[in-house]
Amino acid sequence: MFLGCVMDTLFAHVHDATRRTLTANGYDVIEVRGQACCGALHEHAGDRDSAEALARRNVHAFAAAAERADFIVVNSAGCGAMLKDYGHLLGEERARAFAAKVRDVSELLAERGPRPGGALPLDVAYDAPCHLQHAQRVHAAPLAVLSAIPELRVTLLPGHDKCCGSAGIYSMLHSAMSRAVLDLKVAELGAAVPRPALVATGNPGCLMQIGAGLRAAGLPIGVAHPVELLDRSYRDAGLYISS
Repeated sequence: MFLGCVMDTLFAHVHDATRRTLTANGYDVIEVRGQACCGALHEHAGDRDSAEALARRNVHAFAAAAERADFIVVNSAGCGAMLKDYGHLLGEERARAFAAKVRDVSELLAERGPRPGGALPLDVAYDAPCHLQHAQRVHAAPLAVLSAIPELRVTLLPGHDKCCGSAGIYSMLHSAMSRAVLDLKVAELGAAVPRPALVATGNPGCLMQIGAGLRAAGLPIGVAHPVELLDRSYRDAGLYISS
């Protein structure tokens, strides 16, 4: 499992949910030491040398586990897009082999069904991260994860496939435009009928951006990674109780 930096620091609970839900669906999760940031933010900022150095470090760190692992799983859409591009970034066969194994967690879970869990009677709006739907071309898998949760009512609002304004470091470099883009999404969420209890999205930048926008607008809508909801469903169903 790729840990990353923002995910490992601010969203370690999503890593825990990722491990549990993958294990519940028949995967064995291998921990890899020595990995680093994916380098996406460096690449976005034009610091190609740092991005390449981080990519080489990750390729090297995962090389020992590569013989035992079928996939490299990632739960951050931005990181996943970068990892899948390592072959192009480095132009090396070992990097291409690394990139070929990278899968978003929703892809691996959807491949196994995933197995259904306990009921969560909630209204949830799914928001598609740009780096997942456009860069990785992953569309159906996150919805398959959410559909495995009984009684979860998932809505795709008209703007669900539009950018939230986070876009890596864009929100810091162009804060006014980023906020204008975010305001459109927050307004749509606030006007939705029924109003969702949660927004589900699979990228840390989107989770923070949308979450901040909702809080600033005073809207009582939470944010969650899709795998968090599946994890909660599995916990409620007793799938994690050891025999």
